[in-house]
Amino acid sequence: MSNPPFADLRERLKSGRAALATAYLETPSATRYLTQHAALVDSVLSEICTRLVLPASFCLAAVGGYGRGELFPGSDVDVLLLLPHDPDPEQQTTLENWVQACWDVGLEIGHSVRTIEACIAEADADITVETNLLEARFVWGGRTLFEAFGRRFQARFDAQHFFDGKLAEQHARHARFDDSAYKLEPNLKDSPGGLRDLHTVHWLAQACGISGGWNGIARAGLLTPAEARRIAREERALSALRIHLHLLARRREDRLAFDYQTELAGCLGLAATAHKRAGERLMQGYYRAAKLIQRANDILIQSLRVRLFPVTAPPEPIDADFQVRASLLEAREPDLFGRKPDTLLRAFIVYAQHPALAGFEPATLRALWRGSTRIDAAFRANPAHRALFMTLLRQPTGITRALRAMHRYGLLARYIPAFGRVVGQMQHDLFHVYTVDEHILTVLRNMRRFTVPALAHEFPLASRLIAAFDKPELLYLAALFHDIAKGRGGDHSELGALDARRFCRQHGLDKADSDLVGWLVEMHLAMSRTAQKEDISDPDVIAAFAAKIGNMRRLSALYLLTVADIRGTSPKVWNAWKGKLLEDLYHAAHAQLAGGDEAVAGIAAKQSEARINLALYGLPSDAADGLWKHLDTRYFVRFDARDMAWQARMLWRRADSPDAVVRARLSPAGEGIQVLVYTPDRPDLFARICGFFARIQYTILEAKIHTTRHGYALDSFQVMDLANRGIHYRDFLSFVEHELARDLDPARPMQAVPRGRLSRHQRHHPYPTTVRLETDAQGRGHMLSITCADRGGLLFAVAETLMRHDVSVYAAKIDTLGERVEDTFLIRGEALQTSAGREALEAEIGEALSA
Repeated sequence: MSNPPFADLRERLKSGRAALATAYLETPSATRYLTQHAALVDSVLSEICTRLVLPASFCLAAVGGYGRGELFPGSDVDVLLLLPHDPDPEQQTTLENWVQACWDVGLEIGHSVRTIEACIAEADADITVETNLLEARFVWGGRTLFEAFGRRFQARFDAQHFFDGKLAEQHARHARFDDSAYKLEPNLKDSPGGLRDLHTVHWLAQACGISGGWNGIARAGLLTPAEARRIAREERALSALRIHLHLLARRREDRLAFDYQTELAGCLGLAATAHKRAGERLMQGYYRAAKLIQRANDILIQSLRVRLFPVTAPPEPIDADFQVRASLLEAREPDLFGRKPDTLLRAFIVYAQHPALAGFEPATLRALWRGSTRIDAAFRANPAHRALFMTLLRQPTGITRALRAMHRYGLLARYIPAFGRVVGQMQHDLFHVYTVDEHILTVLRNMRRFTVPALAHEFPLASRLIAAFDKPELLYLAALFHDIAKGRGGDHSELGALDARRFCRQHGLDKADSDLVGWLVEMHLAMSRTAQKEDISDPDVIAAFAAKIGNMRRLSALYLLTVADIRGTSPKVWNAWKGKLLEDLYHAAHAQLAGGDEAVAGIAAKQSEARINLALYGLPSDAADGLWKHLDTRYFVRFDARDMAWQARMLWRRADSPDAVVRARLSPAGEGIQVLVYTPDRPDLFARICGFFARIQYTILEAKIHTTRHGYALDSFQVMDLANRGIHYRDFLSFVEHELARDLDPARPMQAVPRGRLSRHQRHHPYPTTVRLETDAQGRGHMLSITCADRGGLLFAVAETLMRHDVSVYAAKIDTLGERVEDTFLIRGEALQTSAGREALEAEIGEALSA
């Protein structure tokens, strides 16, 4: 039997979809598009059934999203062909022709062919199938069969089993996205706060016998009509965004990828402002919608759970206002928050004080959400309420989860309006991976982790310092305000410091404490910049940093905030090397502030310690003299005793070797490796070394370049595999020693390094390249500062340019922040002596970085 032609149906579907898309782009209405698209597909499928003369006893049903009457442009068309019995051979052929015809006309169907018994068996075995069938909708054929299926399906439906299964499914889905709605490229459908969270509420409401969508849920008393309208509005907004995304991508694409964000913003009429790109405005709107959906999902699922699984245990009183029911915090009176507005804050103090609480009872949760609107200017100005907020920050435990709960249910943004302005604000700086509000709360969590004795092994110094800090609530305030002014234009540190000081004064802190919080916010980047961009072995650098800090209390507080802040930007930014730099800077500044001879360890003391270390390896007391006689004072200032001893041991009796000596070891910092290069100096040396590490895809974190009195280069490099490829370190150390020494052979031509590609994030959110050259404050040469998007071969391009200008590198700090680099070089050369030479070098480096 040959298939009849279906060209007219293919054209009907194609032109119909095109007309729907045109109408939608002219007058966007997500509801109209989705229902009309489903109706169009209904008509095409029905016509195919009729033309192929499917048996009238067969039934075609729409399932899944198509069954709901919501068919997005790129979505699959999920259908069920319901049969009264297993097909005979002729019917089987007809069914195969039907499937082929669907594809021929341009329908990407997801189909199943089952009897009622098979449907029931599959639904019992797989909750995804059960969910699809829950939304089955009649399209064509035997309606009697469809109704019989509906009766059988409902008769075996176990609401409690379904509820537990869908909740487990949601938890697993959220876990795939790290339980975060704030990914840089979130999935509109499946991410936490996406459309699937709303679908889950609808399914669970159906399981509880509640139909009619959001209005039905409102009639059941779980939402107010206004709340139902707001959630429905956000659902329509996300649906509209998904339709635009499918039309732009010309296929099913549910990820808000960088490639589409700017164009989608244009589709929605969002233009760039003075301080935000159009794509950033789009994403802030999305993140805020996702937060509302998460909140609604959380509250409604708990409310529906109580309907299916009633709690019969009696409550346990906590105080006159609150009690515990089934491990949930419950207001003792339904109108508590209206009668006593202070309980809007006190609820979270109680929540912090009782770590066994699993959350809030559903009715209490709804009342908190609704009560958040009572937090206005008058509420915030009330001294009793201000005292309660400070009481929360002074709790010994539970602060982080209490503030996260306040944020989740909208109260934190109401209490601190400046925090509300950064909710959902993404930071496209190539290293923050969280929105500003999530980053702030992550920094606060990191600060709180320092106080947990069981976690003291993670950051021993930070744990000791915070245990000795007299008022840790000041640190929490600094964490809350350190980035709160982002997105306003201007210096966010200075603007945030003004907000912080005002908040502290309003909340009864004395001048000294208010000044400390404001100072921390204003200076929160100073320690990381000094550690990662300057030579912290230089006594002048330490003296200048210590003078800026002023006293021990500020130093301890700034160290704690800096570690918490860097760890809160991205899982990829923090590493052991950054930790060591910050610890070294803390100890050096502490010694400087303490005064006396401890400010900088004497050279003689370092040498004595190094000799003791050498003796442990059985080397004679004069083993280092052959090397040290060629080194000036600055070498002994820049390197610590352990490095001096290791280098002397590696170069014992080889101080005048004509061949390159390369030695590698695991870095004392705890991550990466340390590489020593000792060879007669020459202009291409730094470029060759950078090229070698670029080719093996290792990142140089720091370079200390020293030239001996007799013309040898003694260079030390800290390098790391940022890709964490799990290379066997013993074999790798031998590989580096052999291959790098081979590459440094002057008889071998210098190998080229291919330039890496920019990532999609970098292409769609370009970070400006800046090259700055200025005289070093200590008169040692010139400081070259580079900030740009990271990619392979970048450091080699800089080194090669410096080599061509006959400029040598004296020291380098390479700071990789996610996908951004901030590199600093101390350089010397004749080309730097004239303004024309400096301008030419700056320009050529800029061109090399942009190539």
